[in-house]
Amino acid sequence: MLLSPSRPIWSLPRQEVVAALQSTAQGLTEQEAVSRLERFGANKLPHLKRRPLLLRLVDQMLHFMAILLWVAGALAFAAGTPQLGWAIWGVVLINGCFSFWQEFQAERTLSTLASSLPQQAQVWRDGVLKPVAVEALVPGDRVLLEEGDRVPADCRLMQSSALMVDLSVLTGESQPVPRQVEPSVVKAGQRPLPAAECATLLLAGTTVASGRGEALVYATGQETEFGHVAHLTASTRRGISTLEQQVGKIVHTITLVAISMGLVAFGLNLLLVGMGPLESLVFAVGILVANVPEGLLPTVTLALAINVRRMAHQQALVRRLSAVETLGSVSVICSDKTGTLTCNRMELEELWLPEETAVGRNVLLGGASLCNNARRTGSTISGDPTEVALLNAAAGAGLDVEALRERHRRLLEVPFDSHRRRMTVVVDWRPGVDDLPPLADSRHWALTKGAPLEILAQCNAWLISKGAVPLQAASREQVRRANDAMAAKGYRVLALAMAPAGESSSSNVLESNQIFVGLLGLYDPPRPEVPQAIHQCREAGIKVTMVTGDYGLTAQAVAQQLGLLEPTGPPGTSPMADPVRVIEGATLSQISDLQLRQILKYRHRLVFARVTPEQKLRLVQAYRALGEVVAVTGDGVNDAPALRAADVGLAMGRSGTDVAREAADIVLLDDNFATIIAAIRYGRSVVANISKFITYVLASNVPEVAPFLAMVVFRLPAALTVLQILAVDLGTDLLPALGLGSDPPEPSLMRLPPSPREKPLLNRSVMVRAYLVLGLTEAAISMGGYLKVWRDHGVTLPQLRELAPQLLHRTGTPWLEAVQQQASTLAFALIVAGQMGALLACRSDRLPFWRLLPVPNPLLWLGLISEPLLAWGLILVPALAGIFGFLPLQPGDWPLLVTAPCLVLLADTAFKAASQARSRGLRRRQI
Repeated sequence: MLLSPSRPIWSLPRQEVVAALQSTAQGLTEQEAVSRLERFGANKLPHLKRRPLLLRLVDQMLHFMAILLWVAGALAFAAGTPQLGWAIWGVVLINGCFSFWQEFQAERTLSTLASSLPQQAQVWRDGVLKPVAVEALVPGDRVLLEEGDRVPADCRLMQSSALMVDLSVLTGESQPVPRQVEPSVVKAGQRPLPAAECATLLLAGTTVASGRGEALVYATGQETEFGHVAHLTASTRRGISTLEQQVGKIVHTITLVAISMGLVAFGLNLLLVGMGPLESLVFAVGILVANVPEGLLPTVTLALAINVRRMAHQQALVRRLSAVETLGSVSVICSDKTGTLTCNRMELEELWLPEETAVGRNVLLGGASLCNNARRTGSTISGDPTEVALLNAAAGAGLDVEALRERHRRLLEVPFDSHRRRMTVVVDWRPGVDDLPPLADSRHWALTKGAPLEILAQCNAWLISKGAVPLQAASREQVRRANDAMAAKGYRVLALAMAPAGESSSSNVLESNQIFVGLLGLYDPPRPEVPQAIHQCREAGIKVTMVTGDYGLTAQAVAQQLGLLEPTGPPGTSPMADPVRVIEGATLSQISDLQLRQILKYRHRLVFARVTPEQKLRLVQAYRALGEVVAVTGDGVNDAPALRAADVGLAMGRSGTDVAREAADIVLLDDNFATIIAAIRYGRSVVANISKFITYVLASNVPEVAPFLAMVVFRLPAALTVLQILAVDLGTDLLPALGLGSDPPEPSLMRLPPSPREKPLLNRSVMVRAYLVLGLTEAAISMGGYLKVWRDHGVTLPQLRELAPQLLHRTGTPWLEAVQQQASTLAFALIVAGQMGALLACRSDRLPFWRLLPVPNPLLWLGLISEPLLAWGLILVPALAGIFGFLPLQPGDWPLLVTAPCLVLLADTAFKAASQARSRGLRRRQI
C-alpha cells in the first residue's frame, strides 16, 4: 500500500486514494483478492479468550449444591462409612462432568448456529457487483454500503449519497453523523483527528444510518479501529436470566430443606431412637442426600440446549439464551407486515394514470426505474423487493432499463427515510425517440417515488397528454379515490412525481411544486401459513398487532386476508379504514399515553399504519406498561429501538439489516411469522419441561425420606440404607429426568394462556403434586412392600418394633439381617417401579399419561428402560449387591412390582381429573 504516517488515507483527495491502495475504479480482480487474502489474512477479529475449560469444569464441582454434597461425603467418612462417602462424591463428579459437557455442548451449538448466518458485503470483483463473505474482504476492495448495513472493514469513502453513519459502537454517541468524499482542509499545526472523527472514513463495526455510498477498504481484521478496542468486550459480564434466578432459588430452597431435615433427623435419632452420634450422623447424611436434586442443573442446561437446536431447525436462530425462556411468556406480538406476514415477493398488479396514454405509462414506469436502487447482475436483479418488482414491470412493458439508466445518468440521490416516506433522484434528462418524451426545457429533473398522499401534497400539477396541467380540488380527490381503491385490494401503492431541478440539493426544494405522474399498485401476497399461525396465537392467548409503515387501507386489507381483522363492510361499499381497529400514525401522535394504554388494554386485533420508529417504540413501551410480555419483529435501522425495548426482539435474517439483527434476541432465518409461533412453542416447552423434571425429582424424595420418618415416628427399622438411597438417585434421577428435559412440546401447549414471567417454577401446585400425590403414593407402596416381606416371614408389626434396636445396631441374627436385606431390596425396587410410573405421569401436568404415549422422545424411553435395568444390575450382580446390601427378589414380589407404576399413574390421573373439575367449577362461578 502506498500509504505512510505523513499521508494518512483520510487526508488524500479522492482521485489519489485508488492509486494509494493499488486498486481500480472497478475494484479488484478475484485473483488479486485471493493473493491479498493470503497476505493480509481473513477480515475477522481473534476469538475472545474464554475461561479455561479446566476452570469451567471446576466451577461445576464447586457450586452451592455440589459443595453441600462434598461436605456430606466428608461427614460420611468421619462417621466411619467410607463406601458411603465415595458414593456421594461419585455423584458429585458424575453430575459435574455431565453439567460441564452439557454447557460445553450448548455453547458450541450457539457458536455453530451463529456461523450459519454469515455476514456478507456487496463488493465489486472483476467489475461485477456481488455478495462476498465479510471475512474475505481485503484492502483495495470496493464495497457498496446502504442504509442498515454494518461497515465490514475500515474504508475510505469514494462516493456518497446523503450518507449518515452511526458511530455509537466506537464513540458511544448514537446521533448519526454525515460522511463526505473529500477531506477537509487541515490547517498548519492542527492536531490529527481521531479516526472516528474523520469525515472521509467509514470504520468497521459502525452502521449506515441513512443514505448510501461506495468505499475502498484500507484496513481489515485486527488492523481496524474496531480491532484495537475489541478486547474491551472481554470484560463484559452476562447478566443472570430469569430462569437462572428461579433455578438458583429452587436449589437454595431445596438445599435448605435438606439441611434442616438432616439436622432434625440427627437430633431425633440421638434423643428418641437411641442411636449413637456416628450412626445418627450417617442417617442425617442420608436424609440430606435424599433431598438434594443432583440432576437439576444438567437437566436445565440440556433443556435449553435441545430447544435451541430445535428452534434452529425451525429457522429461528437464538442469539441470547435468556430469550428462550422469555418466549414462553410472550403475550403480545407486534409484527411487521411486509416480508413477515407477507411473502416479500412484490409484483406490479395495477397502474393508474390521470389520462391513460402510452407516453404516460412510459414516464411512470421509466421514472420508477430511474428512481430505483435495484441492480441487475447477469440474469438476476438484486435489491429491495418493491424496487425489483418495478424494474421487472418496466422490462415487461418493453423498456430497456439499462439503456434508460445509461442515458438518464443519476446526478444526486436523496434516500428514502421513514419520516418523509419518499425517495428522490436528480437525473440528466436525455430522452430517446423510443422511451421517454422530452419534458419542458429543463435538462435536469427530480424524480420522487413514495407514499401517494405525501407526494400528492407536494404536487401542484399532474401530467396528461397535453403536458403538465394544474391540479384542482376535484383532481386531487380523484387521485385519493384511486389510491384508496387500490389500497383496499391489499396493494402497496406508490406514486411518482417529477419536477425541474435547480441547483439546490435540499429535499425540501427538490420535492416541492412537483408534477404528479401516476400510481403503481404492487401486491405482496400473504404467506399461506400465516392465517393458521394467527389462529394458533388466539388459542394460545397471544394478541397479534400489525405495526407497519404502509397506508391504512392497504394494512387493513392484508389484515383481513390473513384473518387478523374481520371484514368491515359489504362488497361494493367505498373503501374506508376501520378507525376502531386501524389506527394511523397521525392519530397515534394525538392521543396521550393513558389513552393509548386504554386502547391496547380493551381492544384486540389492532393494526397500526403509517407508524414512525418513535411510535413503534412507544407502542412497545405502552404494552409493557400494561404488564404484557412483548415480542417485536423488525428488519430495518428504524426498528432497532423497538427491538431493543421489547422483551424479545425478532429480526429478519434474509431481508433484515445488520443493525436490526444486532439489536434482536432471535433471528428469523426465513423472515416468517409462522416461525415466531414455533419459537414461542419451544419457549413454553423449556419452562414446562423444567417444571416436569422438578416434579419428578421431588416425587422420589418422599419415599426416600419415608423410611427415616417411620424409624423416628413408629420406631421401625430403616427400610433403606443411605447407599440404597444414592442408588435410587442415580438410577431414577439422572437419565430419566434428562428425558423429561428433552420432551417435545405437548400438543395442547399452545391452547393455554401465556404463563406469567414472575410465576415461580417451584409453586404450590408443583409441590402438592410431587409430595402429596406422586411421592406419598410411592412412599406408601414402598413401605407396604417392606412390611409385606416381614409379614411373609411371620414377623408382625409389634414384633418388628421390638427387633428394631438389633437391626439398628447390627446385633441381630444372620436370619434377621437376611430378611432385612430382602425387605430393603423390595422397598428399593418398588421406588424404582413407582418412579417409572411417575416418569410417564410427569410428561404433562394436565393431560392423562396415555394422551402423550404417541409423542416421540427416544431419550425419555431410554431413561424409562434404564431404570429397571440399573435396578436389576444392582440387585443381581453379586459384587454390586454386596456393596449396596441387596438380595435377589422373590417370585411373589413381581405382582407388586408390576402394580406399583400403575398405582402411581392411577393416583396422578385422579388428581389431574379432580384439579380440572375444580378449575371448571371456578370458571362457572366467575361467569
